[in-house]
Amino acid sequence: MLEDGAVFRGESVAAEGFAVGEAVFTTAMTGYQEIVTDPSFAEQLICFTAPMIGNYGVAEGRAESARPHARAVLMREARGPAWTDWLHERGVVALSGIDTRSLVLKLREAGALRGVVVTGEGSVEQAVSVARGIPPMSGRALAVEVSTRQPYVYSDAGRARVAVVDYGCKRSILRRLAGAGAAVTVFPHDATADELVRFDGVLLSNGPGDPEPLTAEIGVVRELIGRMPILGICLGHQLLALAAGHETFKLPFGHRGANHPVLERTTGCVLVTSQNHGFAVVPSEAREATHVSLYDGTVEGLDLPLEHARSVQFHPEAGPGPHDAWPIIERWVEEVAYAEAA
Repeated sequence: MLEDGAVFRGESVAAEGFAVGEAVFTTAMTGYQEIVTDPSFAEQLICFTAPMIGNYGVAEGRAESARPHARAVLMREARGPAWTDWLHERGVVALSGIDTRSLVLKLREAGALRGVVVTGEGSVEQAVSVARGIPPMSGRALAVEVSTRQPYVYSDAGRARVAVVDYGCKRSILRRLAGAGAAVTVFPHDATADELVRFDGVLLSNGPGDPEPLTAEIGVVRELIGRMPILGICLGHQLLALAAGHETFKLPFGHRGANHPVLERTTGCVLVTSQNHGFAVVPSEAREATHVSLYDGTVEGLDLPLEHARSVQFHPEAGPGPHDAWPIIERWVEEVAYAEAA
């Protein structure tokens, strides 16, 4: 049930109960396990546009975090039993047989809507009332809910010492950093500039929610600019943008999928990218805006060469997604290592 009174019926295929959150959709055709465990999907009800979900099973190594963060999963056809058993064991509410095409069309026209997913008995009127009482995503600072509580070492050997600020970091980002030769230490979202400047470079991770309420985190990024190499990804990109004087806003229905075209302005190349965000950086003709979305012109990448800071809105670690942007993390680690050696 959505806040506007629309009802979509299906069959419960996972945990019993109910879930509340913002109803969104993703156009990714693979990577359903990675999507459900991505902390950037916190407080959201995911509708998959691909007609069949679960057809290649599950594997522990595909999880992007220790637990699912999506509140519910909505599918046209759920395949199992591995996938649906996995959802059930982890307490995720999921429906199969949903008219996902109609649901996605509604979300495209009306924008992301608050909703309630109910399995078992329940009143439509009561559920709609609950949906309307859910806080809107705008203004919500969610990094504190998904960030690590204490710093920890992910990899202790490498040619460059990198600090990762965890606003909702995906495991595949850490794997790509370590694979590129970085020694990686992960810090909570509220790490201070004094803690981070001891490293050779800092990566600002992805994460859920609205970037604007993260005023303390933006202040830390502002302190770091010009003092050490910075790479921002997704929410980290938005925080760097705000620290550098750009503005962000809430997209009508977000960018979520593994097929989003992004123009690299300096080369004219188009990257097919993996994305998952509901907020974006306002379109800009500024020179530092190096990448733009070919869907709506929002800023998808920034480069501040004098300050050694850069960022991308999309996910170069590609978990899941195409590998067009894979080199970004490796090149950055190479640059950090070279700068430290020099």
